[in-house]
This record gives sequence, C-alpha cells and structure tokens, in this order.
Amino acid sequence: MFSLRRLTSSFFPAVLLAIATVSGRAQLVTVGDGGPGPVKAQHLTAELTTLAPSVNPGGTLQAGLVLTLEEKWHVYWANAGDSGQPPKITWTLPEGVTAGPLQFPAPSRLPLGPLMDFGYEDLVAFPLTISVAKDVKPGPIHLDAMVNWLVCSSTCIPGKAHLGLNLTVVAQPTPEPARVGALGTALTLLPTVLPATAKYSVMGGAKDYVVTLLTTEKTSNAEFYPYEQDQICNAAEQTLTKIPGGVQIRVPRAAATDAPVGTECTKTDKLAPLAKTLHGVLKLSDKIAYDVTGPVVPGEVAVTVGQGGAASGITIPVAIGLAFLGGIILNLMPCVFPVLFLKGLALVQSSTSERKQLRMHGVVYTLGILVSFWTIVAALLIVRAGGSQAGWGFQLQSPIFIALLALGLFFFSLSLAGQFDLGLSLTSVGGGLAKKEGYAGSFFTGVLATIVATPCTAPLMGAAIGFALAQSAGVTFAVFTALGLGLAVPYLALSFQPAWTKILPRPGAWMEVLKQLTSVPLFITVAWLLWVYGNLFASSTVPSNGVDHESLLLLSLILLAIAGWALGRWPAKLKSSVTAFVLGAIAVAIPLYQPKDTTLVWAPYTTQAVADARAEGKPVFIDFTAAWCLSCQVNEKLVLKSAEVQKVLADKHVTLIRADWTQYDPAITRELAAVDRSGVPTYVIYPAGKDTKADVLPEVLTKQLVLDALAKDTKQ
Repeated sequence: MFSLRRLTSSFFPAVLLAIATVSGRAQLVTVGDGGPGPVKAQHLTAELTTLAPSVNPGGTLQAGLVLTLEEKWHVYWANAGDSGQPPKITWTLPEGVTAGPLQFPAPSRLPLGPLMDFGYEDLVAFPLTISVAKDVKPGPIHLDAMVNWLVCSSTCIPGKAHLGLNLTVVAQPTPEPARVGALGTALTLLPTVLPATAKYSVMGGAKDYVVTLLTTEKTSNAEFYPYEQDQICNAAEQTLTKIPGGVQIRVPRAAATDAPVGTECTKTDKLAPLAKTLHGVLKLSDKIAYDVTGPVVPGEVAVTVGQGGAASGITIPVAIGLAFLGGIILNLMPCVFPVLFLKGLALVQSSTSERKQLRMHGVVYTLGILVSFWTIVAALLIVRAGGSQAGWGFQLQSPIFIALLALGLFFFSLSLAGQFDLGLSLTSVGGGLAKKEGYAGSFFTGVLATIVATPCTAPLMGAAIGFALAQSAGVTFAVFTALGLGLAVPYLALSFQPAWTKILPRPGAWMEVLKQLTSVPLFITVAWLLWVYGNLFASSTVPSNGVDHESLLLLSLILLAIAGWALGRWPAKLKSSVTAFVLGAIAVAIPLYQPKDTTLVWAPYTTQAVADARAEGKPVFIDFTAAWCLSCQVNEKLVLKSAEVQKVLADKHVTLIRADWTQYDPAITRELAAVDRSGVPTYVIYPAGKDTKADVLPEVLTKQLVLDALAKDTKQ
C-alpha cells in the first residue's frame, strides 16, 4: 500500500502534471526565443541574468535563473516537500564552456491543506556558475538553455521556456563584478558552511529528530529543511527551543512508506526508519542559513521549556519543587520500591539500635543517592558540552550499561528469591545497619536505588528535568540534587525518627516471604531490560540482530543462575566463590564483547527478486534458512559471516538473497523442490549469466568450500 508521503511525493505531482497537460495543452507551449528574457509565462516571468556581460578564458562568471511570480503562486526548492518539482535547466553550450548546477537559496514552508511544500513566492533567483576553459578564444558566445518548472497555487501548471545568454570572452582582465539585483541578493542568501565556532548534531528518537546547533548567532525562528525526502514529517510543527550556547529544533519523523493510504504523518505510529545521516539547511533567519550534515545518534532528548505540557512557563523554584516531589513519588515506582522496601525491613529489624547509628546510615544512604545523581548530571553536561543532547535515562541508550544493569539486577533478584544469601548485601538486610561496616552497604544501596530508578519517570519529574537540561550547569545541578533528595527522604526520615517504624508490621517469618516476593518486580524489570537491549541492536534492514543479541544476554543470565546455584549449594565455601566468580566474569564478558557488525545485507526472498537478480547476469547466492535450524545458524556464524567469505561476496558483487523458511512459505518450498531439496539448510549459487544452472552446496559448510564455489561460479 502507498503511504500518504509516497502518494503525495510521487503520484500527486504526476497527476497534477497530467491534468495540466490534458486540460490545456497550451500551458506546455515553450515561451522565449533563446534570448535572456524576461519572458512571460503563466503566473510567472522567467529570465537568465549574469553579474557581468563578459568572462575571461579560464575564468568563471556568476549567472542565474530569475523567476518573478504572481501573488499566491510559488515554485519549489531542491526537495519540494510533500509535492512538487524544482526548476531544471538543460544547456546546449559551446565547446570549452560548462554550466554548474542550479543553487537553491534557503526556502520557506508553504502549507497546502494537510501537506507542506518547500519553496519560494514573489521573487526568487537560482544562482549557477559558468566556467570557461583557458583555450576558449576571445569573442562572442551563446549559451542555449531549456528551462522547466512547476508553478503552483491551489492548482499546478508546468511551464517551459527557451532562454539563453549572450556573453563575450575577453582576453584582458575584468574587475570583480558587483553583486546587484536579484542574482546578487540570491548569492548572499545561499546556505553557507558552518563556521568553525558552530557545531551541528542530531539525535534520533522514537518519534522525532532533535537537531542541535551550537552557535553565537541569535535566532527566534529557526527551521530545518532536509535535502532527502521521507525523513521528516514535512507538515508537522517544528518546535524551537533555546539552550545554553545555541538552539534545538524538534522535528517529527516521516511516516513509513507502507503506512495506510491517507494517514497523516502526524497521526501514525508507523514511522520511516531512522536515517543514518541528516543533511539539510538550517535557516536561522531570512538572511542566515547553513548547509549542515551529520550522523544521527539514536536516543531521546527530554522535552524542554516552551515545548508544551507542564514545562511551559516553569521557573527555577518551581522546577526544584517539582523535582523534589517527583523524587519522593519515584520511591513508589516498580523499579525502586523493592529497594526501599528492603531498607524498611532492615529498619524494623534494627529498631533497638542506637539512634546515632541509624541516623548515620540514613545520611550515608542519602549521600550514595546524591553522589550517583551528581555523577549522572556531570555526564549529561559533558555530553551537552560536546554538542550532543541527552535526557533522563540516557544511560539506557548504551547496550553495555543495559547489559550490566540487567545482569546486576538479575543476580540481586536471585538472592532475594532465596537461591543464595549474599550476606552483608547492598541493602544491609539482617541488622547490618547496627554495624559500622554496614555503612558501605547503605552507601551502595543509595547507588543501587539511583541506578534502578533511571528506567522510571515519576509524575512531575519530566517537566523538572526538561527544564533543568535547558539551563545553566548550576541550575541543572540544583534540580537534580532536589530530585535525589526526594528519592532519599522517605528512608532518611525513618532513620531520624525510628519510632515511625512502629506503623510497620513487626519482624517475623513473613518478612522472608515478602523479601522473596520483592524479587518479582525486579525479574520483570530484567525482562524489560532484555527487550530494550534487543531493540538497541535491531534495525529495519536486519531485525534479527536484536534477537541474536538478546540470546547472548539470555546466555549470560543462565550463567549467573548457575553461579547463584553454586553459592547456594556450597555456602561460604571457596570452591563455590571461585565457581561463581568465573561464571560471573564470563557472563559479563559476553555482552561486553561487541564486535563491529560488518556483515553484508541479504535481500528477503521473493520469486521476483530471484528473477530480477538472475536477469542482471550477476552471480546470485541464495541462503535457505530458518530460525529453528541449528545447523543453519552454525553455518551462518562460522562461515557465511566470516571475514574471508564476506570479502569475496563483496568483491565479486554477488547478489545475496535469504529465503527464511522459519514459517512455512509455499514459494520457498517450490524453490527448494526446483533444486531437488526439501529442507534447510540449503545453499544455492547461480553463476554469473542469465541462464546458468544452479550450483547446490552441501548442508555442512566450510570456509574453503564456499570460497572454492564462489571462485568457480563468479568467473565471467
């Protein structure tokens, strides 16, 4: 199915052109006699102009196409937006003379119903450069041009003009021409390269791109225009936010090309894949625009001041108050409450302890939380100083952090569930609060509470954090400190007023049962982290990458479960500690090892894909596989993804097609039968040529076997 984006970007302009052609063929009549103009066409006047009438051999001259439009009519930028086509010139030039491409000044947004075009109204000039070779003889020359355009209002009309330039090549040096007229103005409005003092970066989130420009230029109405189509939702509002040292523009992502017909990009969750780079024009004002390009860093940026919601109109005292209240509420979130609950149990069991020691444990616990929050905000500020943006929970964009957090919580949960006893654990359960050595436990419990709080956002937190990230370093630290104090204050209050623990039930066997029950939300959190971990690696082209990495992390969790079993089977024994340590080290090493994925992309199998690939005469490699086929996975990991095989496949320009038979597919079944096979794994190479015979490889592959087959089947 076509999406609205695809419908409007390809089909809609074609329909307009067809209607214009059929309803009035006079509209396509070429105007002009080959001279510079101006010539009058429907709803605009076109002409070619230069800054000077002459040019030197070996020199260049600035020329331009100038279009003067009637009121309420417009023409288009290089990327027309949801519909339209930019002007084009086809030149017929003397030998030794060349004309550069049209250059486009920064456009404006031109709304039309639910759509958004990018273009120009009133008057626009498109500069270009004429170059003359050194061996061109002095004398008059004529440059002939056929110009095409699409001019639109509520309807669109194609236009065509036969224009030209009469120039003189002169041997004597000529002075630098003045930049005057429409062409001179347009040359000053072309997007320029970013100055050395400015920095451009892009973060791509689940629903939008956040474009950040660190610059000394003042602006209150910045806009972003991408050169590539199907990247942003053209019709959506672009939200500008001032940040320390620059501006931020939040631009919603485009709808997927297979979204239902008629779906507006602002009203669908089915979005186009995240772009690898974002190249476009950042327009700061009518006179200042930059041509920018940069990689898209996956991640989320907190909504900041002026972007609607609770953050609008917020002040520093309000932000600090919201952060403090949000921190208190954060204690009730599923990821934090088990830790606080265990601390409460420890207070019940230690109610007879000296009051001074209880208070010290509360202070140390609070210090652990504050130090952790200060570390997080310092990292946020370092990231921001580097030109990138990050929000609360930015650590969850790191696969390594996710893996270590999941492993740590899983091991901790195993202990809570009763598989083994950590002894003096991070939560100091069992009276550790009454002992001096338990202070380390209280401190690191505060660290743990902060770590497990990062996946959660309590009510009121979002507005406060969004405000903090748009302010100076001092304000950011103040807001995050208030958030940390809010998280710490319930336990801190209980430690200073032990009498309040009387409202809690008395110690008993029920405490062990409840302690085990607290492992349940932590296990659920681990499951969620596993899902996040897989999504960090999944892509629209290779979604199986996420499953592969999830499987490796699951293997690490299994190793930790075995380590926990060893600790419970032989408590307080050297052999159990050594076994647990070795297994734990292996479990941590597995997700930490993240080799760079240099594997080639395999196209999904269709009968048409195979037919088209063979029709091109190139060698074709078909991998018949399935997720449940263990030998398929072994062959893929050890052979097909090996560096040697990958290099030959790339060097020989082999077309790669993967026939996934995980679920029954009659087309794949027929293809297997055609090569006398009935199951997977099956590997088929069609040698170069349109009518070659299939070369079927054995089920068990080796590198040398595949390399030899490729050497034989890729000979021309």
